[in-house]
Amino acid sequence: MAAMSPSDEPYLKTKITRLALNRIPWLMLLMITAIISGHIIERFEHALTVMPVLITFIPMLMDTAGNSGAQSATLIIRGIALEEIGAKDAFTVWLREIRVAALCGSALATVNFVRVLIFNNMDVALAFSVSLALFITVIIAKSVGCLLPQLAKLLKFDPAVMAAPAITTIVDAAGLLVYFGISKLMFGI
Repeated sequence: MAAMSPSDEPYLKTKITRLALNRIPWLMLLMITAIISGHIIERFEHALTVMPVLITFIPMLMDTAGNSGAQSATLIIRGIALEEIGAKDAFTVWLREIRVAALCGSALATVNFVRVLIFNNMDVALAFSVSLALFITVIIAKSVGCLLPQLAKLLKFDPAVMAAPAITTIVDAAGLLVYFGISKLMFGI
C-alpha cells in the first residue's frame, strides 16, 4: 500500500540498501507524477491571484480525496486477498462504492458547507463551490480507489504495492481539475 516492491526476506533481516532500493523507483515515479498537480495549480494561477482564498481549501480537498480513495482501496484489496472479490465483480463493486461515495460525499459536503459559512465567514457561493467540488472529488476518489486495485490484479500487479500512492496521485490531479473547473464556472475566473 505504500508504493514499494515487496521483499522475500523478513524485514529485520533485509539489508538497509535492499529496503531503500525497493522503495526508490516507486518514490521517483510518484514524485514525477505529482508534478501534474503542480502544473494544474500553475494553469489556474490567474484564478488564485483573483481569488486567493481558493488556496486555503486545496489541502482539505486533496487530503479528503486521498483518504476517501484509500478507504475504498483498503477494503477492495482486503476483499481481493480474501478472495471475496474477483474480476467478475468489478462493476458491482464500483456501483456499491458509487453509492457509498454519494452518502459520504453528501455528509462531508454538508458539514463543509456549514463550516465555510460559519467558521470561515465566506459567502454562500464560495461555500457551495467548495462543497460541490468536495462531493464530486469524493465520488471520483472512491471510484479510483475501488477500480485501481482490481485493475492491478487483472494486470498481474500486486494491488497492495501500487494502489494507495497511485490513487493519491490520480485523485489529487482530478480533484484540482474539478475544484478549479467549478470555481472558474461559478466565479468567471
